[in-house]
Amino acid sequence: MAPVAALLLLSLASVCLPAAAENTLVYVTLLFRHGDRSPVRAYPTDPYQEGSWPQGFGQLSQEGMRQHYELGQFLRTRYRNLLNGSYDRHEISVRSTDFDRTLMSAEANLAGLYPPSGRQVFNPDLKWQPIPVHTVPQSEDRLLLFPQNDCPRYAQLMNETERTEEVVNITAEYRDFIEFVNNQTGLNNTGVESLWSVHDTLFCESRHNMTPPAWVTPDVLQKLRLLKDLSFQMMFGIYKQVEKSRLQGGMLLGEIVQNLSEMAAPDAKRRLKLKMLSAHDSTIVALQSSLNVYSGQQPPYASCHIFELRRDDNGSASVSMFFRNDSGVEPYPVRLPGCPLHCPLQDFVRLTQPSVSDDRDRECQLPPETEDKEILLILALLACALLLLIALLLGVVCWRKEPMAARGYQHVTNQDDS
Repeated sequence: MAPVAALLLLSLASVCLPAAAENTLVYVTLLFRHGDRSPVRAYPTDPYQEGSWPQGFGQLSQEGMRQHYELGQFLRTRYRNLLNGSYDRHEISVRSTDFDRTLMSAEANLAGLYPPSGRQVFNPDLKWQPIPVHTVPQSEDRLLLFPQNDCPRYAQLMNETERTEEVVNITAEYRDFIEFVNNQTGLNNTGVESLWSVHDTLFCESRHNMTPPAWVTPDVLQKLRLLKDLSFQMMFGIYKQVEKSRLQGGMLLGEIVQNLSEMAAPDAKRRLKLKMLSAHDSTIVALQSSLNVYSGQQPPYASCHIFELRRDDNGSASVSMFFRNDSGVEPYPVRLPGCPLHCPLQDFVRLTQPSVSDDRDRECQLPPETEDKEILLILALLACALLLLIALLLGVVCWRKEPMAARGYQHVTNQDDS
């Protein structure tokens, strides 16, 4: 009898208790790095100059195209229940920096994401269809190109970063190595923050089976890799990371958070489902630093940072983040500090707010206290000059009066005395 009663109670509870709210994926923003490419430059003594590369410097390779085609296929599988089976211009928006390699990466990605079918096939022998990718000139891009060099306060922060104990100690530790690299490459005054280009050139050449010079040993590559990672950390972290974020990656983070908030609104009428951003390793580092989730290592080719917005039947929304940096495994979850993986949207907005500036142009100006110190210094110098002038005038007056006083009392002869 007892088991029957227990079963009856469970049945009643399942009927009377409210069902758990269904959690539905409604919107995705993803930021990825371009695919494999040729180096952006060669050092002076490099045996492989621009003519050694089929399309020249900084161009997407066939391997880079394959990487992004594969990423597009992965996205098609992951979001098959979110996106329409065929391309719908209302569902996706694509933005790229104005570089050949990022534009071509986006196009290769879209080829994997939206293979044409049905009426979208315009050539039976071609499993591809054109899909728009939008961009702006590099000089006007304040969303995806970092670091931005139009900010005096950021330049000041970078100067202060170079004088921090951590950077000073590493620079001293690797001073002989930096001099060695200078001598071998023919570069002048190469510092920690610029050695990344030497590593990048050698890394690209190694991926394309080019024989390195004799001085490029595994130990040299390991040291270059360490200093290259340090240069990324210097740009967006190590010293006053939150303020750097407000002046750099926080601009992109603010845009993403705003879009998430708009798409989560119960009365949102927008049909957009996917926002795709094609950019660079520095873009991902700037964004992840503003989220305080950067691992300290350079994001690999075709790596992808994902924001997924979910909404339940009660109208509550949450944001989940994932990072795909290896095509052989599933993207690993990324937790915003202070929040669970499925972070309530209102908490996500609150926790990211310190990294987002309300007036970036104003914050880019040098701090008022710096200007005040300069003004006080000028006033102090003027006051000193004025006091010196007054002292000189008093000295002249006293000097001119001194002969009169030296004569002392003299009897004045009047007419009657004579």
